[in-house]
Amino acid sequence: MFRLICIKLPQQLRRRASPICHGYLFSTSSLRPISELPNITDPKSLTVSFLRNSCGLSLELAASASKKLNIENIENPNFVLDLLRTHGLTQNQIGHLISSRPLLLSADLGKTLRPNIELFKSLGFSGASLAKMLSKDPRVLQSDAYTVVEFFRAHGFSDEQISTLTMKRPTLYVLNTQKILKPKFEFFKSLGFSYLEIAKLLSAEPYILERSLENQLIPCVQELRRILGTDENVLKALKACFSLIEINVERVLQANISILLSHGVPNSLVVKIFLIQPRSLLVRTYRFSKIVNEVMKLGFDPNNLLFVLAIRSMAVMSEALWEKKVEALRSFGLSKDEIDSAFKQQPMCMITSEKKIMKVMGFFVNNLKMKPSMISKNPNLLLLSLEKRIIPRCSVLQLLMSKGLIEEDTSILHTFKMTEKTFVEKLVEKYQNEVPDVIRAHQGKIEFQGFPIDLRF
Repeated sequence: MFRLICIKLPQQLRRRASPICHGYLFSTSSLRPISELPNITDPKSLTVSFLRNSCGLSLELAASASKKLNIENIENPNFVLDLLRTHGLTQNQIGHLISSRPLLLSADLGKTLRPNIELFKSLGFSGASLAKMLSKDPRVLQSDAYTVVEFFRAHGFSDEQISTLTMKRPTLYVLNTQKILKPKFEFFKSLGFSYLEIAKLLSAEPYILERSLENQLIPCVQELRRILGTDENVLKALKACFSLIEINVERVLQANISILLSHGVPNSLVVKIFLIQPRSLLVRTYRFSKIVNEVMKLGFDPNNLLFVLAIRSMAVMSEALWEKKVEALRSFGLSKDEIDSAFKQQPMCMITSEKKIMKVMGFFVNNLKMKPSMISKNPNLLLLSLEKRIIPRCSVLQLLMSKGLIEEDTSILHTFKMTEKTFVEKLVEKYQNEVPDVIRAHQGKIEFQGFPIDLRF
């Protein structure tokens, strides 16, 4: 009896397992007990088995995915997997993709899947980049991607911009170009943007195209127009900060505007903030109030443009970053009063990065032997480019001094503050026949090694 069972059991296993093995779903080296083998007559069982063995999904994920997918023939799903592998997706990436979008296994290869992947390949997507983009919204593989790409091209987008937009917001490919995208482009055009400007702005912030035209974009512009007074000002503000168009202007901006007005800032300067740096008005109300109070304590006049610039400088960085910049200035011996004084003269000096503060201060103090207090009295120096302006001009002065053409009482600060045109006329063109190397020095091709004489600061 026992021998009879042993003879029949392998035959039962072969009869039940052979069709699945033929479909490359099972390995003969790891046959499961009869109770775990799929029932070939049950499509759900076949689907779960395929998802587990060919796609690498866990039993739980495969069971969940099978609720959205029925595999009755494994030929198309295998072709789908082969296509994804051919374009560089790993087994793990394919598993994640299929678990989030199981219907891809039943996609039409000839009409949608293969043409879409080839289109994305032409935009530079393959392997890891393709997997990353698809993981954000795998529906793009079953969308009318060609129509969307052609729509963007027709509206001034370069393929590079389309590629950037695709990686950031692939969800745009499932939107109707004529009913959803086109009206928004026409709206942006009506505001005064050119198609090239629209392409540049939207490739940087494509999520704006997902906002409702009637419920978000139009009401936002209407509110901005009420605050700023003219369509021209609205256009300038949006060009400075395009993300303004997607916020709740009344809830986010109005509280901060009210704070400014309550401190005596005239409406004309409120508008000025919008035009200079509207993003500075988007900080949380509590922090914005704190910034305005700090600016008031420093003695800025609410009726002066410097007040606006001070708020702009403090609002665009965190308190921690502000303190790091203060510490960088202190490391050169400047006191808090000297730093505050520099900020009051030129609020934009604190926009300079911590790294640049260290480099510029280091050059002035260590290479030019300038007292740190001199820099605090001339904070505009921190805004100048070390590589493009300061060092080349020092090289020119160094060369002219070595020839005895520059007097000892020459003010180096004055030469730094000259416009480029004035500097070239007075110190390059004037001496280029007598000292031809002055041109190379101005181009940064002669290394600055220090002044042969002491200069007056």
